[in-house]
Amino acid sequence: MKLSLLSVGITTIALFSSCVTSAAMRQYSANADTSQWHVVKTTRLQCQLNHEVPYYGEAIFSANASKNKDVLFNLDMVVRPDNYSVAGLKAVPPTWRAGRPARDLANMKLLRKFDGELGNQTAWEMLTELEKGYHPTFYYQDWQNSADKIAVGISSVNFKQAYWAFLQCRDELLPYSFEDISFTVMNYQSNSSKLTKSSQQRLDKIAEYLKNDSTIESISIDSYTDSYGGRWNNLDLSRKRAKAIKDYMVSLGVDENKVKTTGFGEKRFVDTNDNILGRDKNRRLVIQIAKM
Repeated sequence: MKLSLLSVGITTIALFSSCVTSAAMRQYSANADTSQWHVVKTTRLQCQLNHEVPYYGEAIFSANASKNKDVLFNLDMVVRPDNYSVAGLKAVPPTWRAGRPARDLANMKLLRKFDGELGNQTAWEMLTELEKGYHPTFYYQDWQNSADKIAVGISSVNFKQAYWAFLQCRDELLPYSFEDISFTVMNYQSNSSKLTKSSQQRLDKIAEYLKNDSTIESISIDSYTDSYGGRWNNLDLSRKRAKAIKDYMVSLGVDENKVKTTGFGEKRFVDTNDNILGRDKNRRLVIQIAKM
């Protein structure tokens, strides 16, 4: 009888401890009825895959125009951390796979007054776990109540179709970024106002980028010549070349008031004018682009 009472007492304590532990864990996650995923695409410069976490914030996967088109993850919190900490990230099996263990994925730094962020490798791992039906879940100590822990789950319900749309959107992003085109030096063919083949390709890239970015603040176009042809003729030629590029950009929809052109003629050589190679370098056009 004593052993039986002792057994009951231990069981009661275990259940009580379990209830206390459960009560100390505040959980945030969308359920099967509220889980929604949305793809946000406005241009060929960025794609986002967004998922609202009710009463907590938003989980955002994003990819930007660039050579690699890396995917980044952002945990947008309505209430940001008050101090510095670390959140553990696990892939938690869905209820219909309850017998399987959760898998550790990574740790995410929590910085004071900042959202949580993860890089390309972990973001892709999260996406593949979601595709399998698992729920990537963050666990961390609450910075507002030392007695509580927080669990933030990302639901895989309704994920796959939006994920496929996100992958297609990412595939259509430009394979270069603003940094790749913000400063460009182009050259002209000898005795011609035509750009070299490689320079024309660069201009085409800039043109495609400008079609998609409405945040361009200013474009500076500086044109230079070599020393052959006469000083005043070269000055006039450099001005005409710069204006021709400006007209081209304006035809793409760029506000002409944002484009400034300067023709320097023979001034500011970057190489000698005594040989063909040097003169090729001096016949150049420099484009500098700034964003808001």
